[in-house]
Amino acid sequence: MRRAYIFFNGELLGSKEFYLTLLEREEGDIYCADGGANLLEELGILPREIWGDLDSVSEEILQKYEEVGVGIKRFSKEKDFTDGELVLQYVTEKEYDKIVIIGGLGGRKDHELTNLNLIFKFKNLSFITEQEEIFEIERDKVILFQKGKTISFVPFSEKVEGLTLKGVKYPLDKYTLHRGDSICMSNIIEEDRCEISFEKGKLLGILVK
Repeated sequence: MRRAYIFFNGELLGSKEFYLTLLEREEGDIYCADGGANLLEELGILPREIWGDLDSVSEEILQKYEEVGVGIKRFSKEKDFTDGELVLQYVTEKEYDKIVIIGGLGGRKDHELTNLNLIFKFKNLSFITEQEEIFEIERDKVILFQKGKTISFVPFSEKVEGLTLKGVKYPLDKYTLHRGDSICMSNIIEEDRCEISFEKGKLLGILVK
């Protein structure tokens, strides 16, 4: 599986050891959006490329990275996309099987909510912290070998129609989940195979590790 990791200018939300272990265990190409370079500097890891207007990363770090051959893609501050979206547009053209966002949560709420909505714009995208993984549920999804873990489902459309949950403590069959409903919060996976499907809408999954 080809993976890409993109560091955003948010917070690591967890221990350095967790992220270092993740990047070592599940290798992939590393990119960052502007101030995401500061997070990589904390971890002592070099990215392949840095994208953005670069107003959130120090010139000292940029110079250090340039000297070792890291690609620097500088853009004007007057642009129509966030730095994160710029790098995502580029990375998705590379046809990675999975794109993982690190540092996409925490900090300003407008940034955090905008970042989460990117899940529905780009395919194979997830956000990872030490405590959780956040991802889009497409029309059907199977989650394997996560028995005992907590999973929640949040509608990102007015309603999610025909929602069916199997392999969880609180199953559903063809249920209509409306925006603001809390019935799908804090379910428990009880089988090695958890199945989710629905007919219409946008649905976010949050798996608590």
